[in-house]
Amino acid sequence: MPDQKIIGFLFIEGFADWEYGLLAASAVEWFGARAVSLTPEGKPVTAISGFRLTPDRSTAVEENADLDAVAVIGSDQWAGKAPPDVAELLKAVATSGGVVGGICAGTLALARAGIFEEAKHTSNGRDWINGHEAGYAGGLNYQDVPYAVADGKVVSAPGSAPGTFALAFLNTLYPERAGDLAQMRTLFVREYAEAS
Repeated sequence: MPDQKIIGFLFIEGFADWEYGLLAASAVEWFGARAVSLTPEGKPVTAISGFRLTPDRSTAVEENADLDAVAVIGSDQWAGKAPPDVAELLKAVATSGGVVGGICAGTLALARAGIFEEAKHTSNGRDWINGHEAGYAGGLNYQDVPYAVADGKVVSAPGSAPGTFALAFLNTLYPERAGDLAQMRTLFVREYAEAS
């Protein structure tokens, strides 16, 4: 597919299993995207569940010049004392007009890279993000909501919102596919409406 979009999923040690599945599978199955896994230094990492992931690539900018988007998946390590520095990659994708997204603690990587400076965004709570990244650029753009927020090419979500993260991310990457996105939204809404 000549116009196939390539999405990088950025994982670090202790990544949250539930935060990327809907986005990755939907992007590939319904939208024809190619999903590639990225880790710092291209080393294997282990999820919260204990599942091991061997990545396709490292987070080096030169390995990822073809990315149309990058999604930073949460892990407690992002809030740790020595989180990986992936700012160069995030800035490179943003500069090339790509979509940059973060969910849960993955939003801290976006905050550190200055991605939120001009974009409305959310995370695991205003106090939570400020507690880990006090005074980050764009802090006044924080939206205190329980679902994903998309502003321009920036998408963010709390860890409790993988469904709206997937929808907002795909809507930002594929704005011309509104019909498919509406079907996807209907499927997600139906699950919760009928289960409650």
